Amino acid sequence: MKKTLLGLAVVLCIFSCKNSDEYKTFLHNPDLFSATVHELNSVVMGNNFPPMVASRNYAYAAIAAYEVVAAAYPDQYQSLGGQLNGLKPIHAPALTPEVDVELASLMAYMKVGESVTFPEGSMQVYADSIMKVARKKGLTDKIEKASRLFADSIGREIVRWSKQDNYLETRGAEKYTVKDIPGRWVPTPPMYASAAEPHWMEIRTMVIDSAGIFDPAPPPAFNITDKNSKYYREVMAIKNAGDSLTPEQKHIAEFWDDNPFKMNVTGHVMFGSKKFSPAGHWMSVVGIAAQKAKSDYATTVCATAKTAIALFDAFIQCWYVKYKHNTVRPETVINKYIDINWRPYLQTPAFPEYTCGHSTISSSAAEALTSVFGDNFAYTDSTELEFGINSRSFKSFRHAADENNWARFYGGLHYHNSCIISTDIGQKVGQLVATRLKMKK
Repeated sequence: MKKTLLGLAVVLCIFSCKNSDEYKTFLHNPDLFSATVHELNSVVMGNNFPPMVASRNYAYAAIAAYEVVAAAYPDQYQSLGGQLNGLKPIHAPALTPEVDVELASLMAYMKVGESVTFPEGSMQVYADSIMKVARKKGLTDKIEKASRLFADSIGREIVRWSKQDNYLETRGAEKYTVKDIPGRWVPTPPMYASAAEPHWMEIRTMVIDSAGIFDPAPPPAFNITDKNSKYYREVMAIKNAGDSLTPEQKHIAEFWDDNPFKMNVTGHVMFGSKKFSPAGHWMSVVGIAAQKAKSDYATTVCATAKTAIALFDAFIQCWYVKYKHNTVRPETVINKYIDINWRPYLQTPAFPEYTCGHSTISSSAAEALTSVFGDNFAYTDSTELEFGINSRSFKSFRHAADENNWARFYGGLHYHNSCIISTDIGQKVGQLVATRLKMKK
């Protein structure tokens, strides 16, 4: 009898011990972190935030997750405190054995991600679903509580820092004034929406010294009467391209459209459709790359944070240029001077043409990703599958950014000159971020 009871006790112990660690397999999987980034992407999309505002959520959330990792593994990762503009050294609490670092990192990401812009609780259902699974797999109340306290301590510092970036002040700033001046931006169909975020260049940057650190030459002078002028040639190039797009060119344009809110008009019926924003698209690419590289949890978080920061600063730089020149969109020019019925393949966003936001932020993200995963990192981007758009494969992140360059031209949104210059500027922003930030030791 004693042997039987002893044997049963051993079996129960083995079973319970196995179950008690099962939660680690679930929580420590880097794919779970990437799935959480996707969830924040979905929440951003659901709230109709414009691309540059979306980048703010991604950046602060990813930094919070990264700071948990850096505090837990100081011999491998360096805190961004003292490296990012205005972020003082992080005072992380003591790391006790009860703290599950990966769980704390997830908690910090979700909490800060919703706290930056959304109403509190925007990610609560998703967070609850994670915790429910983890508890079933053996997560104890003691570990959960310790991990939450650790995450909240760091998260509070990141949220406090985020509130000093001038975002709230720009909410009540003066609106863009529409003026009937040749060459100046005006609202475009079908929504004729007001200019989006005309004060975004006033947001505090994270790594670059200022919004105007990379200030390109002005766009070609508006001249639609001289057929030999550079401006006229740019206008005709985009019109002619739009009139004869191949199926491949249409796919490229659609793949990189990333319009967070497209207004569809059919007769008298109008309805909106949503997709991930440009920043959200690149956040997805981080997860795809991390999975292909078989990156561990910490590396995945690090790559997400570095890319998010590069996107954030690139938007600020680009918006500085956009509202410095207030350049009219091709659609407006072609409709007024050449063909009143012409429409671009993609729907024109509500902000000035020069420079191209998507080209700028894409090349910036590509540099950040290259610094983590290396050049010539081939991958297939399946981000758009959930929106009914087939995947595309690339030889490298820079290859993807170059294709995006053409996508905005094929879509009829930007002159190719703008895309070329934007790609160059975005690369400079991304390279500066990748060079200045000291993250993995």
